[in-house]
Amino acid sequence: MRILVVGAGAVGGYFGGRLLEKGEDVTFLVREGRKKQLAETGLVLESVHGNVTLTPKTILSGEEAGPFDLILLSTKAYHLKGAIESFQEYVSEKTAILPLLNGISHYHQLIAEFGEERVLGGLCFIETTLDQEGRIIQTSAKHDLVFGERSGERTERVLKIEDAFTGTKVGYRLSDNISRDLWNKYLFISTMSGITTLMRAPIGPIREQSSGRAVITKLLEEIVFVMKHAGAPFSDDAVAQQLNQIDSLGYSMKSSMQRDMEKLSQVEADHLHGYLLDIANKEKILVPVLEAVYTNLKVYETSL
Repeated sequence: MRILVVGAGAVGGYFGGRLLEKGEDVTFLVREGRKKQLAETGLVLESVHGNVTLTPKTILSGEEAGPFDLILLSTKAYHLKGAIESFQEYVSEKTAILPLLNGISHYHQLIAEFGEERVLGGLCFIETTLDQEGRIIQTSAKHDLVFGERSGERTERVLKIEDAFTGTKVGYRLSDNISRDLWNKYLFISTMSGITTLMRAPIGPIREQSSGRAVITKLLEEIVFVMKHAGAPFSDDAVAQQLNQIDSLGYSMKSSMQRDMEKLSQVEADHLHGYLLDIANKEKILVPVLEAVYTNLKVYETSL
């Protein structure tokens, strides 16, 4: 299986690196600066699951490479359009595209561009960052990748992907219901990022305040109601399940979006919260807490 990883950043570089470490045929589609850096230093993974330095194959967009069997996509949503343009020429009729972005709205864009049959469902759970030297620093016990056909079928191609990850130092799972998995993660991410960016605080100080916990609960209720209108297959106890998950988080836990704000970086406000707010407005659903979350993020964006 020929695998193309779009970018060699914190997420794509980690999972692509673990596949390369095993011996899979992996190529990284990168920009000129990253290509030069990787040629000088190698692909460096410093991880709680084992350090490794690899010599990756890299290409620049436009270079001849032929089609790939699998394209692993983990860009930020605001870079998605440019990423699609960069790898379009490497997609054939048999290519599978596995996106690891948060949220749901990117599927509309990918399906419109490449067709229903080429786009798999995928997500990941990992804490990783790229340091100033270009090293991938991975710090969490979880380094999981979940994927599957959006139809739920166990096709030949997803079994081949499962085989590619077998034997790697990655927690992976072939899901029979990736749609449910995607919505559950979207619910958690949109709530966690929303409340921590709104309050400018880790989750612990927020949830220990009775009013803070009430706001978390209200935001969860609003988002679940909106997502159900969009077809999310939630159970009746979805809010309670998410509250239990939030209660299990460490006191000082921050969302990645909050960390991005602290670094004065771009955020995925439109992709995550704006998408939900558009649905709410269309369905005439009142979502005052979600509106406050989104407004806070958009005001922040004006300062960049």
